[in-house]
Amino acid sequence: MRQPEPDTRSPERKLLDEQIAAEPKRPIPKLPPDSRPIPLEEHLKRIRRRPVAVMGIVENGVVRPIDPQVNLPEHSRVIIVASAPA
Repeated sequence: MRQPEPDTRSPERKLLDEQIAAEPKRPIPKLPPDSRPIPLEEHLKRIRRRPVAVMGIVENGVVRPIDPQVNLPEHSRVIIVASAPA
């Protein structure tokens, strides 16, 4: 059995977590009776662009892909995942 870890959240974060937990549950969406469940893959097929993982480097606050062959469309949405500074 795991040992409980100390709660290191800030008081503001604790208050926010309590507010979120106290919100009423959302109702189940009303679907037409003839609808059928579909796998997640079917939902993903509807997305035109697929997510891509690209290695890059940050220089002066600008993210630059390491591979010069990578060409991202203008106004692309990106998620930056960084390692801890050494």
